[in-house]
Amino acid sequence: MKRALARLSTDAVHGHGHRDVYGSHIPPIYTSVIYEYIDYELGLATHIDRGTYLRYGREENPTTRALERVVAKLECVEDALAFNSGMAAISTVLLWYLKPGSKVVVPMELYSSTFVLLNNIAPKLGIKVEKVWPSAETIAEAANDLNTVVFVEVMTNPTNKVIDLDYLSKHLDLERTMLIVDNTFTTPVVLKPIKYGAKLIVHSATKYLGGHNDVVGGVVAGYKNMITELWDWRRVLGGILQPFEAYLVLRGIKTLEVRFEKQSNNAKAVAEFLAEHPRVEEVMYPGLTKNPYHELAKKLFEKPLFGGVLSFRIKGSYEDAVNFLKKLKIVKRCPSLGGTESMAVLPTKSASMYIEPEHRKKLGITDNLVRLSIGLEDVNDVIEDLAQALSI
Repeated sequence: MKRALARLSTDAVHGHGHRDVYGSHIPPIYTSVIYEYIDYELGLATHIDRGTYLRYGREENPTTRALERVVAKLECVEDALAFNSGMAAISTVLLWYLKPGSKVVVPMELYSSTFVLLNNIAPKLGIKVEKVWPSAETIAEAANDLNTVVFVEVMTNPTNKVIDLDYLSKHLDLERTMLIVDNTFTTPVVLKPIKYGAKLIVHSATKYLGGHNDVVGGVVAGYKNMITELWDWRRVLGGILQPFEAYLVLRGIKTLEVRFEKQSNNAKAVAEFLAEHPRVEEVMYPGLTKNPYHELAKKLFEKPLFGGVLSFRIKGSYEDAVNFLKKLKIVKRCPSLGGTESMAVLPTKSASMYIEPEHRKKLGITDNLVRLSIGLEDVNDVIEDLAQALSI
C-alpha cells in the first residue's frame, strides 16, 4: 500500500494507459458510437471481453475506458466502471446484487438520494433496509446475516462522523457480507477501502475526482469478476459515462492530490476560525484536535489530511442561517462539494432533506446547520467572507 500511495500522482497523470498510432499524449475524445466488426462472428457474440473489442458506444468507449483504468489504479483494485452520475453507479450496483430476501444495512446519515432509491426498490424487490446509528459497532451488529449488503460513506454527510473501516473489517463476516464503501469525501489520496475488505468502492466523480464543478459522473471500482458482471448491467441499463465527460474527469484527476491537499489545509484553517467565533455553536470537522473523530481519522487516513468539507451550527434559528448564506460574497450558495469554488448549503434543504426528521434530530442535522465545501481560493479571503457574513 505504501508504494501505491507514493505513486498516486504519477498514476493520476499516466495511469490511463492510452496508446494510439499517432502517439497521442492525451487520450482523445472518441465520439464514435459504432465500430466496424473486425470479426463478424465476434461482433454478433452475446458476451465479449470488455476492452478488447469495440462494438457499440453504449457498451464501451476508449475515452471512458482510459478513465476507468486510472481510477482502478488509484484505488489499488483490478478494474472500474464509469457511469453518467454517482446515483447511476449506486443504483446499478444495488440492482445487480440485491435479490428477494436480501438485507441492506446503512447508517441513518447518508446521502438522502440513496435513501430514496432504497426506499423505492425495497418493496419491489422484497428486501429489508435497516438504518442504524453511523458507527462501525452498530453497523457490524446489524449486518451479520446471510445476503447482507453494507453500504457506508467513510465520512458521513453532512456531520462528518467517521466510520471505523478497520473495525468493520474485523467484525463483519466478509464471506457473507458485501461491503460497499463510498470514498467520495476521502478519495484515494488518503484512503483505500480495499485495504479494509470492501468489495466495491463508489465515487461521485462530480465531486473531487472531476474537481471543477463542470461534469457529472460516477465510478465503481473493485474486483474484476464483479466489475465484469456490472459491465453487463451498465450495458443494458444504459448508464455509461459519455466520452466528453470522461475526458473532463480524466483531466481533473491529474490534479486530484494537489487539490485535495490544499482544500484540506484550507478547510482546517476555516474550521479553526469558526471554532473560535462567538456566533458559532459547534464545528464538525475531524481535522480539529478536539473533534471526537479526530483520532480515528488519524488512524485510518494515510496522510494527515481531512478533506475540504466541514459543517457548523450557527447560533440562532433557520432564519439566521439563511441570512448568513445571503450575505456571502465569495462563497457560493451551491449544493455540491469538492470543486475549485467554495460553496455553502443548508443540509436540511439539500443533501439531507429526505432523511427522516426523527433521524435528523438524533444526528444533529438541524435547521441552523451549514455545510461548507472549501475550494482553492486564498483561505484568508474565504475567512474574511465568512466573518462578514457572520457579523450582526
